[in-house]
Amino acid sequence: MPVGLWRSNGYSHNAFFSESFMDECAHVAGIDPLDYRRALLRDSPRHLAVLDRVAALAGWDDPLPAGRGRGIAIERAFYSIVAQEGEVTVSEEGEVTVDRVTCAADVGTVINPAQVIAQMEGSICWGLTTALMSANTLDRGAMRETNLHDFPVQRLHNAPDVHVALPDSDAPPGGAGEPGVIPVAPALADAIFAATGRRLRRLQLAVTQPVGVRRTRSILPAAEEA
Repeated sequence: MPVGLWRSNGYSHNAFFSESFMDECAHVAGIDPLDYRRALLRDSPRHLAVLDRVAALAGWDDPLPAGRGRGIAIERAFYSIVAQEGEVTVSEEGEVTVDRVTCAADVGTVINPAQVIAQMEGSICWGLTTALMSANTLDRGAMRETNLHDFPVQRLHNAPDVHVALPDSDAPPGGAGEPGVIPVAPALADAIFAATGRRLRRLQLAVTQPVGVRRTRSILPAAEEA
């Protein structure tokens, strides 16, 4: 995978690999992905508190209809711990719709909760953009994308529901602008696997196609590319 700059730096693509692999291990072991992570993090109360909060907020054990799936991911970065549950619907044609992203963030002592929640909401939208919609490509040493007409971003009119919770924490303040991006891609990849049985190991997760002037849609790549 070509490595370049991305908001949240190396945590972003590293967490995509590690948390996707964690989900894969859980399924091979026949253990619920949430329970698998909880067992591995049993000696880390901050991680467990964040996992439990996001699972409760998302209704992790609630059944979903066919074609829908949920995934979960967690990462510690910039002295903060963020867990996210992503919920997707995948049509028979392979079109991916992100229905909801649920987030629990322990960023330590919170001075301005509204600001932290806004940072997480914006980070999730950026994570959706980079996971599903956009990429930077080099063509003979120059960047091919030049502006928003060929670098689509997540817009408000078709954004998923986003829910953010801030568990009580007495830890020193940590980062809030970067950590919210990190779990988005692996949570979505795990959700797509839950919905389709296909394990995607490459970013972008889907191929973006224009629909009108402002809208785009994301289609899963052909099976041989997964």
